[in-house]
Amino acid sequence: MRTLSAPAIAALLKRNVTIRDFLWIEARNGTTGDPVDVGYWSDLGTVSAQIDDPRVGSIVTRDFQGAGGLINISPITLVSNLSVQTITISLSQIADPNDLVRGYDVKQARVGVFRGLFAPATLVQLSPCYSRFLGFVDQVEIETPAESGEGKIELTCVSHSQEMSRRNTATRSDADMKKRTSGDTFCLHSAAVGTWEMNWGKASSASGGVPPVSQASLLSIALNTYTGQNR
Repeated sequence: MRTLSAPAIAALLKRNVTIRDFLWIEARNGTTGDPVDVGYWSDLGTVSAQIDDPRVGSIVTRDFQGAGGLINISPITLVSNLSVQTITISLSQIADPNDLVRGYDVKQARVGVFRGLFAPATLVQLSPCYSRFLGFVDQVEIETPAESGEGKIELTCVSHSQEMSRRNTATRSDADMKKRTSGDTFCLHSAAVGTWEMNWGKASSASGGVPPVSQASLLSIALNTYTGQNR
């Protein structure tokens, strides 16, 4: 449930509010794998804004860069189901986002899009920015323009609900079980149990005795015996 402060609600009712979008990207250092967090907003300069981040579960303060780095965010469809939503985010190719995309690994980076409400005259934040989209960067496209042309960086992002359709890579193996608990022996013989021979009352073929009887043969013998006894 989205919660806004009383000043924000009053400003919305009076239609006296300035809206700004905020983008938060959690990229990775391509060499060390360390996280590199960067924020952009749709205005000028650098601002410290309060964010109501669902991933954290609380209100946090983050720094966001401006000066035209964030060009456009495609319309975000608000749904009440678990369908996967896709949005595109356009960033400037001559501003700081260019260094982010070319210098760091942003594929599958976590992305958050937030909306902030400000007082028009003072640009004072009326309420912590609320979440409009949470997801991951699915594709990165860098358009390098010709001379006197316009280039851009476009991120295609999918919503976090795609995790609901991700298949579990865990297998029923002894090695996989021991990743969770070192002493787990539930699947100790899972790799070999399919080749085991069940010798019901007879010597195994490996010992030179009578070959093992299959389960189908045992069932047939049992049925014939039962039929003969009841004639």
